[in-house]
Amino acid sequence: MHVPVGKPLFGETEKKYVRDAIDTTEISGFFGKYLPEFERRFAEFCGTKEAVTVSSGTSALHLAVAALKIGPGDEVLVQSFTNMATFFAVLYQGATPIPVDSESDTLNIDPALLEAKITPKTKAIIVVHIYGHPVDMDPILAIAKKHGLAVIEDAAEAHGAEYNGKRVGSLGDIGCFSFYANKIVTTGEGGMVTTSDPELAARVRLLKELAFGKENKFMHQDIGYNYRMTNLQAAVGVGQMDHIDDTLARKRAMGAYYLEHLKGVSGFRLPIEKPYAKNMYWMFHIVLTGSLSGKRAELMRRLKERGVETREAFIPFNDQKIFIERGLTKPEDCPVASAAGRDGFYIPSGTDISEEEQAYVVAQMKEVAAELS
Repeated sequence: MHVPVGKPLFGETEKKYVRDAIDTTEISGFFGKYLPEFERRFAEFCGTKEAVTVSSGTSALHLAVAALKIGPGDEVLVQSFTNMATFFAVLYQGATPIPVDSESDTLNIDPALLEAKITPKTKAIIVVHIYGHPVDMDPILAIAKKHGLAVIEDAAEAHGAEYNGKRVGSLGDIGCFSFYANKIVTTGEGGMVTTSDPELAARVRLLKELAFGKENKFMHQDIGYNYRMTNLQAAVGVGQMDHIDDTLARKRAMGAYYLEHLKGVSGFRLPIEKPYAKNMYWMFHIVLTGSLSGKRAELMRRLKERGVETREAFIPFNDQKIFIERGLTKPEDCPVASAAGRDGFYIPSGTDISEEEQAYVVAQMKEVAAELS
């Protein structure tokens, strides 16, 4: 048996809507009925007043930072353990990202470490709902309010995840989502910015379309970007929203199965679900501990031989050579993030994974873990 890490789940409506977009020749990012419909549906899903389609999760993050007018001389606190796109968004604006270590259980940003990092230059905090588990937002929002900071949510991996009953993307000032092929909601490539602040939404809309002028579009209002989603992609997105409840139920069931059948395996630190959280298990991430620590490469190699695909965890900011060489960080800055990056990996977690496939994955993992212990 071969079990991939994940593949997108599509229904018939995605095909129907894409055919309609092609038949009407509404394929660009400037017009077409699926763009506003996808925005409306996604804003309703998240519980925000506004949602703005964009070209990727990375562009969503960049636009969020730019919309907040963060630039050279400013600092932004960012969770070190994340996809580096989160940091790139800050660097694109000429600002300085300040890495913050993670909680050891959720691997999300540790709120207890934030205030020591805040300086007069600090303008915002970017939280990352890593692998689908929401960040503990209440203490972060309190710190942000105390110091007058904006809060950006990187929810690229957490569509539908909830914090105390509220969906991510609606908790901070502005939320950022990715619709890459392996995400919970996918349009192949693409992203969304969510907010209930009409001024922020208007600025994101302006900047994503080259900041075209109002009276003469070629008299630009600012330095803008070509970050539009196409109507074709939005058609796929609307189709995805048609079965979003089923998608989320599948992700929850996948996570529950692994938790039940992998618990007690020595050397595996499994994902958790805090009392305040509804985890969406974008990817079922495991950190090797004890006798398995340092054996990730061999474990992954043996699983691959048995047909089980896996992926290494993100390398955190504080362990990235390009940033160490620039003097932006040091390896010892974030020890929890370093351990997660060194010993972490994730296993097949696709939305359409079958129970038979999960049972096979579990059996192979238990065998390989026993061999290496």
